[in-house]
Amino acid sequence: MIDWAPILIGYLLFILLSPGLLFQLPGNQRHVEFGSFATNGKAVLLHTLIFFVFFTILILAVRIRIFFH
Repeated sequence: MIDWAPILIGYLLFILLSPGLLFQLPGNQRHVEFGSFATNGKAVLLHTLIFFVFFTILILAVRIRIFFH
């Protein structure tokens, strides 16, 4: 059996944490922008770090496992 948790959680976090989709930290005009559909290098770096932290916590610390039969 394959553990699908890293794949599904990674996919979900990638979509939700894409800079400019739901929010962007730091924004182009303000500190936080919502739904701007624009990005910059600082936002990409910060969202990458946020993704890594959440992914690591969910997979390694909480040990979420998803198995399909």
